[in-house]
Amino acid sequence: MFDGVYFELPKAISFLFIFIACASLCPMRLPSIYFPHTTTFVKGAASHSKLLFFLKWLGITMLVLAIMSPVKDMVYETTPKKGHEIVLVLDTSESMQQRGFDPSNPSLTRFDVVKQIVSKFIEKRKDDNIGMVVFGAFSFIASPLTYDTNILKEILSRLNIGIAGRYTALYTALAQGVNLLKMSDAKSKVIILLTDGYSTPQVDKIPLNVVLDMIKKEHIKVYPIGIGASNEYNRKVLMQIAKASGGVAFGARSADELGEIYKKIDAMEKSEVKSQKYTYKKYLYHIPLFVGFLSLMFYVFLLNRRGSE
Repeated sequence: MFDGVYFELPKAISFLFIFIACASLCPMRLPSIYFPHTTTFVKGAASHSKLLFFLKWLGITMLVLAIMSPVKDMVYETTPKKGHEIVLVLDTSESMQQRGFDPSNPSLTRFDVVKQIVSKFIEKRKDDNIGMVVFGAFSFIASPLTYDTNILKEILSRLNIGIAGRYTALYTALAQGVNLLKMSDAKSKVIILLTDGYSTPQVDKIPLNVVLDMIKKEHIKVYPIGIGASNEYNRKVLMQIAKASGGVAFGARSADELGEIYKKIDAMEKSEVKSQKYTYKKYLYHIPLFVGFLSLMFYVFLLNRRGSE
């Protein structure tokens, strides 16, 4: 119970020595110092009462301990998570509005299908710290890294085609994903890049070689996914990104193939993400204060009762 308990004001124990010295040098003045206007209740026999003596000094000792402010540091540690730190980089450019990617439901756009599959992927990765970057003509962070899969799925459901413009700033978005993972201490950092087009030079301001250098420097593994026909996206660039980062490039012609790709990525080996510790002070002064108050109240009661006998 008292493991780890310490006093914030340990020097306040000197008050106890003052009380002891005063009790030895001026015993007749003691009642008037601590209990004003009660001297009429003090009788000669009270000083000989062992119970009164015990209650008086228990009360004084407890009050001094309360002044010393006993505290205990309470340490809480977040549950260690075993998984990856993942950034989902999603293409929301104009080309994602094409339909027919899911033969079982041709009315759905490519992005509708992507949202369904990615949402299921997020739901399975409960131990991962996941962030999201969306891109079109520009890129932005839709969600910082979070373990809250419900919030992440809600954000995903609210994304629309063209939310970041109609063109494709592929390399800029990838660089933004790298920056999102840059401050992480996790051993396993992953970017899952999904696109259905080519980089648009007019809006993509960051060269591919610069992005590849960033990926290598931060030791990030990238899994690029191209969706649609093989000529609709830059397969050569996606393979180059995968090779430079140690990842694997994928291509999906249909919703079923895309679902299988995310299942393969879901089977990646897990690694531990560092947990966090939080400490706060729990003050315990109320315990000796309460005991001291009761002791002195009982002392006064017995002293008053004996004086009336």
